[in-house]
Amino acid sequence: MEEKHIHEHHHHHEEEEGQGRLTKILAATVLLIGAVIIEKYTDWATWQYLLLFLVPYLVVGWDTLKEAAEGLLHGEALSEDFLMSVATLGALGIGFMPGAETQFPEAVFVMLFFQLGEWFEEKAEGNSRKSIAHLMDIRPDAAHVERDGNLVTVKPEEVTPGEVIVIQPGEKVPMDGVVLDGHSSLDTVALTGESMPRSVHEGDEILSGCVNKSGVLRVRTTKVFGESTAAKILDLVENAAENKSRSESFITRFAKVYTPIVVVLAVLVAIVPSLITGEWATWIYRGLLFLVVSCPCALVISVPLTFFGGLGGASKKGILIKGSNLMDRLSKLQTVVFDKTGTLTEGVFEVTAVHPQELDQQELLHLAAHVERHSTHPIAMALLNAYPDEKDSCTVADIQETAGQGIIGTINGRKVAVGNSKLMETVGAAWRPCHHEGTIIHVAVDGVYAGHVVISDRIKADAAPALAELKATGVQRTVMLTGDQESVAAAVAKQLGVDEFHAGLLPAQKVEQVERLLSAGTLAFVGDGINDAPVLTRADVGIAMGALGSDAAIEAADVVLMDDKPSKIAAAVRIARRTIAIAKENIAFAIGIKVLVLLLAVLGLATMWMAVFADVGVTVLAVLNAMRALRA
Repeated sequence: MEEKHIHEHHHHHEEEEGQGRLTKILAATVLLIGAVIIEKYTDWATWQYLLLFLVPYLVVGWDTLKEAAEGLLHGEALSEDFLMSVATLGALGIGFMPGAETQFPEAVFVMLFFQLGEWFEEKAEGNSRKSIAHLMDIRPDAAHVERDGNLVTVKPEEVTPGEVIVIQPGEKVPMDGVVLDGHSSLDTVALTGESMPRSVHEGDEILSGCVNKSGVLRVRTTKVFGESTAAKILDLVENAAENKSRSESFITRFAKVYTPIVVVLAVLVAIVPSLITGEWATWIYRGLLFLVVSCPCALVISVPLTFFGGLGGASKKGILIKGSNLMDRLSKLQTVVFDKTGTLTEGVFEVTAVHPQELDQQELLHLAAHVERHSTHPIAMALLNAYPDEKDSCTVADIQETAGQGIIGTINGRKVAVGNSKLMETVGAAWRPCHHEGTIIHVAVDGVYAGHVVISDRIKADAAPALAELKATGVQRTVMLTGDQESVAAAVAKQLGVDEFHAGLLPAQKVEQVERLLSAGTLAFVGDGINDAPVLTRADVGIAMGALGSDAAIEAADVVLMDDKPSKIAAAVRIARRTIAIAKENIAFAIGIKVLVLLLAVLGLATMWMAVFADVGVTVLAVLNAMRALRA
């Protein structure tokens, strides 16, 4: 809450500053027009005109002069405020040199236009921050806690894990927890970018940052506010800008070297030809133009703003990119490696075929479900789901589980074995292979083969289109790694059109495969993050899928996809490429125009007005271009 207040206060302060700047610009413009009219129709001494133009100059330029002076005191001489101050004060002074024209209106105009550009940049940056502030919508304001039989409203930070909170319809979920009672649907759009509501019931996990839509929920909290999903995501987005990309750090380094060189060149342009020709006023004026043009603000402002916009645009779509340095890597992806279960497939097993031999289908499922009723294995769950009404009058006894084979139990006096082909051989039943793809569960009754059930993992609906899209963005190889058996992996790989696959891998072997592929160019690994942390860290770009609620994934990955859609990967690559392209356009455009006007300045063909356009105009255009990155 505190932070939110500070954030709002800061925002308010910025708005006031922007308003003040605009007022000064308008006032100075009116005063400047007045001064120009007076100059045209009067015949005063030069110093009287100087006083006249100093009024609008100081109204609009006082802040800049102050910043420049402070910069000098702190040893930061070469700021753009300093360059602007020298150039405009120089232009004001030229009029007093023998044989020189007065440049008073130009000097005021340069300062005016510089301030207008600054105001415009602030507006643009404010807008791009606002678009990221939509993420701030996930920051909860308060939590209602049950304490001593009463409901108390406190700040989310004051709730300890294990306390019970009540969430009314329309409220944000303040912290992660488990639903004790009530059922509702949650709007997760702020976290995932997905508009489909999720339903929650008793016993379900619930994540902070979602909005409770319909029912009242009582929730036992499991984490402190700072560890909750919403807090972690906000933290990620706010810090993303600190991981500078190569283009950004290049710009900072460039400005440090570039500015001193330009100042030296400007001094040389002013002094050397003047010593030769004696035309001091002309060459000092050209040197001043050189200073105005050479301000690197277009680059210093627009490039980071472009990345900021790209990161914000991606987060709106539920794609969190942890830094602009990853934009560079994403845009150059050549190999994408997928984990199979939970990434390309749903990780939900279901019965896809039943082939009975002696009994009918229902009877076969009925016996299998009875034997598997106490197992927590995903395959057992699939059997139970296929035959849910197993609470009947049958007696179940002597359940024995053999690891790696299956389960044997006695049902109504008959000995039923449910498992793989090894178990069938153990009980002496003549099993039959099946042509269906998936995990085959054989059933034998009293040592006689009774048939089998096929269980398989569903492939995600958008997995195949997602792989095709990746190919279309220029990714050269797609690879699937899985711990599953060869035949199942081959079927999935064929259905999805993956370039290569490796099956039967342990987590350590997945890391080995990634190491081997790393030599072939930039590599991304996509996993669901539960057991993939080592591989996510090893890849050039680790992408965690469906990371809602998985802390390990959010920590280990570079790019976090908040929902389970593989198609978001191609979207992330497209956003990265677009962002990098916009940054490059800005660099080329800004440097090109500046070099052109610098040449014109030295040749005496440029005026103060052109110099101002080359600086401020270019910055404004570059910032407008950078704003395009926001629209993902």
